[in-house]
Amino acid sequence: MPLQSSSPGQCGLDAARLTRIDDWMQRYVDEGRFPFAATVIARKGRVAWEGHTGYSDVEAKTAYTPDTLARIYSMTKPVTSTAFMMLYEQGLVHLDDPVSMFIPEFADTPVLVSGATRLDQTEPLRAPMTIHNLLTHTSGLTYGFNQDLLSETYGANRLDFGQRAGGLAETAVRLAGTPLLFQPGARWHYSVATDIVGRIVEVVSGKTLDRFFADNILDPLEMEDTSFVVPSSKMGRLGPCYAYDPKGGMPVFPTGFGEGEVDTFSGGGGLISTGRDYLRFAEMLRRGGALGDVRLLSRHTVSLMTSNHLPGSVDLATLGPSAWCETSFTGVGFGLGFAISLNPAQSMLSASVGDFSWGGMASTYFWCDPAEELSVVFLTQLLPSSTWPSRKELRALVYQAIVD
Repeated sequence: MPLQSSSPGQCGLDAARLTRIDDWMQRYVDEGRFPFAATVIARKGRVAWEGHTGYSDVEAKTAYTPDTLARIYSMTKPVTSTAFMMLYEQGLVHLDDPVSMFIPEFADTPVLVSGATRLDQTEPLRAPMTIHNLLTHTSGLTYGFNQDLLSETYGANRLDFGQRAGGLAETAVRLAGTPLLFQPGARWHYSVATDIVGRIVEVVSGKTLDRFFADNILDPLEMEDTSFVVPSSKMGRLGPCYAYDPKGGMPVFPTGFGEGEVDTFSGGGGLISTGRDYLRFAEMLRRGGALGDVRLLSRHTVSLMTSNHLPGSVDLATLGPSAWCETSFTGVGFGLGFAISLNPAQSMLSASVGDFSWGGMASTYFWCDPAEELSVVFLTQLLPSSTWPSRKELRALVYQAIVD
C-alpha cells in the first residue's frame, strides 16, 4: 500500500517555487542552525515533493537520507489520541469518563489553590478530571519543563514519562498523588496528559501501548520504521539529537529515547519515525481515517477530533499562552490531540480554516489541510523547538507553491 508519487505540477504545485524550500533548508544547515532538514509533501493523495539536506550525525558526517530515523517526541500525541478514539468507536470508553474509572488514584488528586506559592496550598477536586480534559490539555497536569510551581516536582519524581520512568502504570499512580496546577477545565496547559491517555488505552485494551500501536495502527498502515525502541539492526540509521547553544554550535543533547531498554512507553513523546512513515499516518487522518483499503477511524470521528474543543469555542490564547514554540495561539483552537486553525488572519499564519497540526520538541512538525488536500511532514533533531521560526516559515513556503 505505498503512497503513489506524482510530479509537483500534477498535484497543483509549482516546481520552481518549491525550490525555495530547498534553499530555505540549505540556509538552516549551512548556518549551523539545524543538523539536517527534511520535508515531504503530499497533495491530492500523492507524494508531490520531497527534499532534504544536512547530516543525521554532524560529527561523523553521516548524510541524512529518507530512511533516517528521528525522535518525533510530541508528534506521538496524535497517534495516542487516535488509539484512544479507536476504542471510543467500539463503545469501550467515552470522552466524559472520569480518569479515575481507569486509574482510581485520580479520584482524590489535590488541586493547588489559585495563587498558590507552596505545594501544600491545595483544595479538593470540584469535578472529576475527564478523558476529554486529558485530550484537550485542560486537565491541570503539567510538564517538568514548563517552569511552573510543579515543574521541579515533576523532574525530581520522574513524572515526565521518560522511557525508564518505572512503567506507565506506576508513573500514573505517582502522578495522581501530585497536586494539579488548576481545576480541570479551567485552563489550557501543555502537559503529560496524553501519557495518561496512553495508560488508559492499556487498561481498556489489555495490551501494552507499544503492542496496541503495532497491532492497530503501525502495522496496518505499514509504518515499518515507527516504534518506541529502535532494533539493533536499525541503530545505524538513528543519529544524535542536538541542542541550541546561544554561544554558538550545536552540542549533542543526551537523550535516551529509542535506545536500550524501555519500561515506560510514552504516548506523549516516545516514538521514533521517518518522514515517509509519519506521512502515511498524516494522510490517513487527512483522508478521514483511511489509507487505501485500511480504515482506522470513521470520517465522523476524525471530524470530531479536528474540531475546536476548547470551552466556549475560544482560541488557545484566550485559555492559555499567547504562543507556543514560535507560533501564535491567537486564532488557533485545540481538538483531540491537535492544534486547529480557526482564523488564519488572526494567527498570521499561512493556513486554511480547519487545518490541524502539532510538533515535537526536537523541532519536528506536521500539518494536514483537508481544504487543500495537503499533508506536510518536517523533520530535524534540534532542541528546543522554539529555537527558530521554522514552522511558520515552512508554512509560508509550502502555500506559496500551490498554484491551482
